Amino acid sequence: MDSYSDHPGEYDAPAVASAADIADAIGTDERRMHVRAYNYWCSLLDGRDYPSIEDLEPGNIHDFGPHSVLLDFTEGGANPATPYIGTAIREECALDDNVKSIDDVPSRSLLSRLTDHYLQIIANRAPVGFEAEFVNQRGRAICYRGILMPFSSDGDTIDFIYGVINWKDVGGADEVPQVLIPALVPLAPEPVAEEEHPFALDQAIEAGAPHLSWEDGPLADADTADDQEIAPELDGDAGLADRLCAARESAEICKAANGRSRAALYRALAMAYDFAVATRRVPDDYAEMLDDAGVKAQARAPMTPIVKLVFGIDYDKTRLTEFAAALSHAERHGIDFGQFEAFLESANGGLKGLVAAERQARRPHKPVEDNAAVARAKLRVSSPLALADLPTNQEFALVLTRRNAAGVHEVVELVADAALLESALRRSAR
Repeated sequence: MDSYSDHPGEYDAPAVASAADIADAIGTDERRMHVRAYNYWCSLLDGRDYPSIEDLEPGNIHDFGPHSVLLDFTEGGANPATPYIGTAIREECALDDNVKSIDDVPSRSLLSRLTDHYLQIIANRAPVGFEAEFVNQRGRAICYRGILMPFSSDGDTIDFIYGVINWKDVGGADEVPQVLIPALVPLAPEPVAEEEHPFALDQAIEAGAPHLSWEDGPLADADTADDQEIAPELDGDAGLADRLCAARESAEICKAANGRSRAALYRALAMAYDFAVATRRVPDDYAEMLDDAGVKAQARAPMTPIVKLVFGIDYDKTRLTEFAAALSHAERHGIDFGQFEAFLESANGGLKGLVAAERQARRPHKPVEDNAAVARAKLRVSSPLALADLPTNQEFALVLTRRNAAGVHEVVELVADAALLESALRRSAR
């Protein structure tokens, strides 16, 4: 894999492309892709320093999965493995199945631009965004923007890095200024020191300045005007049908985000809860809605029909179950109209915390019975058994004895457990 230090002359150029020039070349849709990737990473944190690698399935991310790559450092950092390379990257770089690690990545390929920066993740212990221009292996000038995000298998060590990159072919090498000035920005409060890079950051962006629209994240949908769809607002006198319609509209906005937007999900759940509260006022109307939708009321899980009406009966069943549990827990705490979202935001662990709390609350409390104590009490009053009267014809038998008042052990129980007998026999042979 190549770098500036390996081929310094190839990157020198009479003109310098600024970060703004590169951003204009790539466009706003690709820029938003990296905001979405960053927000997705944030949505997996769940209170941890790094998301768990077990929660990442790049092949199932239809939005930016084809533009992504996963680096695996579990076998060492010198040559990380590449267990996943998205189809779009494979096509752009003409990769075959023989690319198994960083060392296999062709020099001057787009993928080498992404993997060149992985040491920044280790240094900053935070996602890093970057953008630049370079001339690829086909002699084409490529403007690209990327983000690298750390993942962990143990919650502490960064042993996986997930990268997303997008690009645009802006012409032949002789048609545009040729320069590679990466604008690397750690998505953390500390700016990257200039001496850490072989490029002059002041020629690209001001170090530490918000970049790649990270000021829009994490998950700050309300501040991202291009991505935001306005959820419907209802007054306190809205009818049940209007509430269901508004809740469904919010759910559609949430589903359109493919689970990346926590704010959209919380808003949809809040409107679903308000709809649930409203159904208590007009139970007959609610029963009619259930009948029309072919959804059955459930006495033991009253919120399940609610989430089916709002999110759809074909929505992921596991998610529906979680949503219903969260709404049920709010009902358990007497949450009223307009209070659910604040209740959810303040919950320890957010949505997952509410789900766990509701499941715990549903478990009946049973006193823990000490089986050994019960057995001792029973055997203390049992009649002794004569060895000649033991109800077994086995060659060997395991018996339990009790010391009587005279201090002599007497048989009180035949232990009819073949596994225990075999264990006792093996121990006696030692």
